[in-house]
Amino acid sequence: MAYLWIGLGGALGSMARHWSNGAIGALAGVGFPWGTLVINVLGSFIIGVAASTMTTDGAFPAGETPRQFVMVGLCGGYTTFSAFSLQTLALIQGGQWGAAAGNAALSVGLCMVAVWAGYALGMALNPTRA
Repeated sequence: MAYLWIGLGGALGSMARHWSNGAIGALAGVGFPWGTLVINVLGSFIIGVAASTMTTDGAFPAGETPRQFVMVGLCGGYTTFSAFSLQTLALIQGGQWGAAAGNAALSVGLCMVAVWAGYALGMALNPTRA
């Protein structure tokens, strides 16, 4: 049954990623992979919140299946690290070394900040740790 919930979360996350990428591309343009960057940062934030709140003593106590639905399914379907890698390779192949380096640095740096911020927010929401 867990696989069904993970699959459902993955499908929802993938649909949300597709919509978000289109919306962000329409706003910011497609010359730089802003959609992928924003999606990875937001997904990192969400998984940070989930990891810190969906524990047995967290703000949103949950069993293993709901945690997997959110963290493996939803976030796994939503975040696009494989797309990030392919887009960075395309920038390199196009001779855009600066843009490739910037995309890699921004993606890793901002996602680390986002997962930390999400985790910190989640810890603050936990009634036993506030």
